[in-house]
Amino acid sequence: MLSAVKEKRLVESGVDAAKDSPERESFSPDRIAQLFQPWARAQKILLAVSGGPDSVALMLLAAEWRRGKTAPPLLHVATVDHGLRPEARAEAEKVAEWAHRLGLSHDILVWTGDKPKSRIQELARQARYDLLFAHAARIGADVVATAHHADDQAETILFRLLRGSGPGGLAGMAASRKRLGLIHARPLLQCSKTELIACCAAKAHPFLTDPSNRDPAYARTRMRALSGLLAKEGLSRESLLRLGRRAARAEAALAARAAAVAANLAAAREAGLYRADISSLAREPEEIFLRVLAREIVPLADPLRDALGDRPLRLERLEALALAMQNALRASAPFSGTLGGAALKLGRDHVLTIRTEKPRRRGAAARQEKLCER
Repeated sequence: MLSAVKEKRLVESGVDAAKDSPERESFSPDRIAQLFQPWARAQKILLAVSGGPDSVALMLLAAEWRRGKTAPPLLHVATVDHGLRPEARAEAEKVAEWAHRLGLSHDILVWTGDKPKSRIQELARQARYDLLFAHAARIGADVVATAHHADDQAETILFRLLRGSGPGGLAGMAASRKRLGLIHARPLLQCSKTELIACCAAKAHPFLTDPSNRDPAYARTRMRALSGLLAKEGLSRESLLRLGRRAARAEAALAARAAAVAANLAAAREAGLYRADISSLAREPEEIFLRVLAREIVPLADPLRDALGDRPLRLERLEALALAMQNALRASAPFSGTLGGAALKLGRDHVLTIRTEKPRRRGAAARQEKLCER
C-alpha cells in the first residue's frame, strides 16, 4: 500500500497537470453522443481504466454518456495490476474508489507468475489484453473499451512507418474490431491527449501518472521524443493522422479487391485444409496475390491469430512466400513452403493446398518459417 503522502502526490500531480493543460475541455453532449454512438446496441461494456488521464477521461465521458440514455448498456471498470511496480496495487484501488463514486462496478485483474526479463512492455500489453478479454467474457460484456487517443494513433503510425509496414499497418489502430469473439472499441481515437487532460480538469477529477511513460528504455518513450523532432520538420501528429487516413482508404480498396478475387476461386475448405485451382491468380498484381494467400493462411496457421485479431503474419515473410509462389505459378512449376504454422503446396496443375501443420512439426517451422522450393 502506498503511504498517504506518496498516494497524495501521485493523485494530485494529475490535477496540477490538468490545470496546466493548454486546451479547454471540449466534450459537448453532442460530441459525447457521437463518440459513443457505436455502443448503441451494446449490452455490457468493460472499460479498461489504468488511472492515467486518458482512461480516467474515458470513464468520466462514458458515465456521462450513459446518464443521458433511456436504456443504456451496463458499464463495468477493470484495472490491470501487472505486479511490475510496488505502488501498482494502491493505484488500482484508487481507480476502484473513483469508479464506485460514479456508480460503476470495478475489478482488479492481476498478472500473476514470473515476469519476463525482456520485451516486457510487449508481453505486459499482451497479458493486459488477455486478462481484460477473459474478464469481459466472464461478466458477459460484449465490448471492451480502451482509451487510445489521437496521439497514440500518430505514434503507432510513426512506429509502423519506421518498421516498413504496408498500408494495413500505416492505417493505424481501428476504432472497432473483433478480438477473441468480442468487440475491442477505441472510441477516443479522434481526441487529443490534451483534450482528455482538459476533460479531467473540467470535472476537477484527479488521475495518476506512470513513471514508466518517461523511461527512455522503452521504445514508445523514445518514439515520443522523436515525434517532437519530426514535427519541427513537418511530420506532425496531423500529418501522421492524415497518412493513416489515406492508408486506411487504400487498405479498404485492396482488401475489397482481394475478397472479390478470392470469392471467384473454385475452392474447397474443410477442417485444417484449403484447396483451390489458382490459375487465375497468375495474372493478378503481386499485392492482390499476397492478400488472397493471407486470407487462407491465417485461419489455418496459428488458430489464435484470427481470434486475437491483431497478430498478422510477418509481412516480409509473407511477401517472400507470395513472390516465390506466384513465379512458380506462372512457370507451371511445383512449389512448397511454410508460414506461421501452415504448410502450402502448389502443383504443376496450379492446384494450391494449404494445411495446418502437424503439431510435431510446428516447433521447427515456427522458428524458421523458411521456404522450400523444389
